[in-house]
Amino acid sequence: MRNVLERLLSGSVGKIFRVEEIPSSRGCHIIREDLDKKKHVELKMDQALLLIHNELPETNLTVYWNFDRCYHCLLQVLATVPQSRKAGRPGVAAVAVGTQHGSILQLNDTAEDKEVCRLEYKFGEFGNYSFLVKHVRDGVSEIACDLVVNKEPVDSNLPVCIAFLVGVALVIVVSFLRFLLSLEDFQNWISKAINSRETDRLINSELGSPSRASDPQPEAWRRSAAPLRLRCVDTFRGMALILMVFVNYGGGKYWYFKHSSWNGLTVADLVFPWFVFIMGASIFLSMASILQRGCSKLRLLGKIVWRSFLLICIGIFVVNPNYCLGPLSWEKARIPGVLQRLGATYFVVAVLELLFAKPVPETCASERSCFSLLDITASWPQWLFVLILEGVWLALTFFLPVPGCPTGYLGPGGIGDGGRYRNCTGGAAGYVDRLLLGDQHLYQHPSSAVLYHTEVAYDPEGILGTINSIVMAFLGVQAGKILLYYKDQTRGILIRFAAWGCLLGLVSVALTKASENEGFIPVNKNLWSVSYVTTLSSLAFLILLALYPVVDVKGLWTGAPFFYPGMNSILVYVGHEVFASYFPFQWKLGDQQSHKEHLVQNTVATALWVLIAYVLYKKKVFWKI
Repeated sequence: MRNVLERLLSGSVGKIFRVEEIPSSRGCHIIREDLDKKKHVELKMDQALLLIHNELPETNLTVYWNFDRCYHCLLQVLATVPQSRKAGRPGVAAVAVGTQHGSILQLNDTAEDKEVCRLEYKFGEFGNYSFLVKHVRDGVSEIACDLVVNKEPVDSNLPVCIAFLVGVALVIVVSFLRFLLSLEDFQNWISKAINSRETDRLINSELGSPSRASDPQPEAWRRSAAPLRLRCVDTFRGMALILMVFVNYGGGKYWYFKHSSWNGLTVADLVFPWFVFIMGASIFLSMASILQRGCSKLRLLGKIVWRSFLLICIGIFVVNPNYCLGPLSWEKARIPGVLQRLGATYFVVAVLELLFAKPVPETCASERSCFSLLDITASWPQWLFVLILEGVWLALTFFLPVPGCPTGYLGPGGIGDGGRYRNCTGGAAGYVDRLLLGDQHLYQHPSSAVLYHTEVAYDPEGILGTINSIVMAFLGVQAGKILLYYKDQTRGILIRFAAWGCLLGLVSVALTKASENEGFIPVNKNLWSVSYVTTLSSLAFLILLALYPVVDVKGLWTGAPFFYPGMNSILVYVGHEVFASYFPFQWKLGDQQSHKEHLVQNTVATALWVLIAYVLYKKKVFWKI
């Protein structure tokens, strides 16, 4: 008999709940019946088989179920189990239950709608379980609910762990080889091993003579005098982009590589705001450089308008997800989107910075103390504008009347909040989008439908969320100003990155009460809530705090391989969307219900875009708009 986890679960008077091992003499008929029933339920990825045995005479059972991550949700009817007709012949129902999160099972007496027992348990993928409901013994009303593990589940996270260890091993091997190649003795040994005569000729040639030794010095001085591109910015952009490509391709079909259904964060929720943050930093750094070269503000404004227009057009007409429904028609074209939001955010932030742009005196950079606030005080008009924008978001979110919904509602609707606000998904944010853009022009399959069974269209890249996207980009601008204003003060830059990271983190803690669902303003990617912006901006500053000294100051890491896609971000993003369904980025899998096969496919596809970006970098091919 298989090993079974044994533990005592919560209960009340008249009910016993436990997971126990059933001796073979007692459970052999159960296991055999389980195996017979299994063929009638075809399990898919992230599912387990549950057989519910009702040994209660004259009592039909209704089984209710939901994930414990579904906050304040109505339990959904899973199955009805008939009564036991005679001793030893229980009524049985075979159902598939989800394994992504913990489950809540509640069994009610169908006739009286009275709870019989309730269980909270985390099922494992492709596991086989039996749930036995019976009287403790004849003539006693006390009910026992036993969960039996008939077949152990598989470890669905094992492929991720193996992929992570392989990646770490590759990093260690490459780092070790780079270290060896940096050693002069090792270089000499390699050179002699390859061609000792050629090495001797080069050593004795005029290339190594004293008369030529001083020639490269002026050239090296000229290179250092040229303005250097901050690699940490491109590296961070590349990290966000590659992670975005991986999760867009499926992320191995793991739930934590998909967007959170409503409140909370997953890996997929990190990438877009980080990309917006780095876009903000790049706006300031590039604008300061362009204006320093003598470009007029009017000409630069024309470039900003044109680039924003192109981003929005590419988002609507090239990578629109509604193409999966057939030829794109304006009646059902999705208007909001990732590139559309980037275009709108870029336009507002870039124009704002252009209007109040001030030159950065080169001679003052090294004289500023670590406690100077010039990077903030010099931008007070921009800060005022951004704070007013945030006030608009707060006012609309919490005070705009929404028909049929409570004012200030931030929930998912659907079966959340006891099912009282089914069509109120997103509150004011959803209402504004549906009012101004129309249902048909919004995203039709929001992540809230996964857990909360929402039925109305909702767009996570909607109008109100774009306000906080602008705030996120402006915080990125602040990071760019720190890098430029204090470019000769590594300590000053690091202190400011740490201060911003801690400050924004504390704001997030205050807004969320350090909880997923109980705070004033929960972290929510669908709403792009202000706590979501402060949390991700805090993490972004802390990441720059780690990257800047390692990549740009000490040169301990070149930023590879993320640096290369970071230098060609628009091409990689548009390319991965356009060619997502083409070989070699996608192929027919042997088992569509295997996390391992999906993970391999998605990892290979992502690695190919890194390789493409590397080749284009070496060829000096960059797509700029």
